[in-house]
Amino acid sequence: MNTNQNVTETGPILVHKRDGVTTLTMNTPARLNGWTRQMMDALRAGMSAAAGDDETRVLVLTGADPYYCAGVNLAGAFRLEHPRKMHATIVKNNEALFNQFLDFPKPMLIAVNGPAIGASVTSATLCDGIIASEKATFSTPFGALGIPPEGCSSVHFARLMGEQNAGRMLGREGWRPNAEEALDAGLIQWVVPHDQLADEADRIAREWIDAGAQRQFRGGSAREELKAVNARESVDLADAFLSAPFIKAQFKFLRSKKKWGPAAMFLAMLVSRPAWSRLL
Repeated sequence: MNTNQNVTETGPILVHKRDGVTTLTMNTPARLNGWTRQMMDALRAGMSAAAGDDETRVLVLTGADPYYCAGVNLAGAFRLEHPRKMHATIVKNNEALFNQFLDFPKPMLIAVNGPAIGASVTSATLCDGIIASEKATFSTPFGALGIPPEGCSSVHFARLMGEQNAGRMLGREGWRPNAEEALDAGLIQWVVPHDQLADEADRIAREWIDAGAQRQFRGGSAREELKAVNARESVDLADAFLSAPFIKAQFKFLRSKKKWGPAAMFLAMLVSRPAWSRLL
């Protein structure tokens, strides 16, 4: 999204800093800016650097077109290991992913330039504001995947847009609102023409700086409460990820995409599950 020349590249992240505003642009468009291990490591490093940088007053996170982010690369998030260790690793990694947003100490604005899926949506709602391009859509397909909500969405979504809309997004209906629908529902706060997204995000960030804005959570939520929700959801998610229905669904999906290596891993997990599930 950012076309300014004053940009440095850090792995899959572009970093632009000017006048108190630091913009991180996820920059793997061929992979739809999906959260691979490399992307998540780079995002963690970029957010940590911005948190410790006295010149950064507001952080903006966006993506390189056409997607904002396709969510977590689930196949890349698994490693075959002892079941208890695998369960603990899933809990640890999921909790850490969202805690990095919850613990970020400065105002943070999400500029959604295109489709946003899964964890990239739930994490965005943990920030101070969301501005979206007219090309944006928001999808949290947890019901279709047979997994519970994550990123505090089991509690936070209803506070932002009411129980009905939260249920539509998180349940089997899998409602995927476009930008205007998300604005009407209360999921996001601003919608702008696509070619104005960068300028409008910068304008809002500067308004926050001028007003002396401090980090806050939407919907009346508080950091420690959300961290407790995140911890609980992370355990529930690990339980679901190691369940037979989820493993089978992942195998079928990856096989349909001809991703034979990851598909074989999930098939091995499924076949051997009757034995290793007793070790959980």
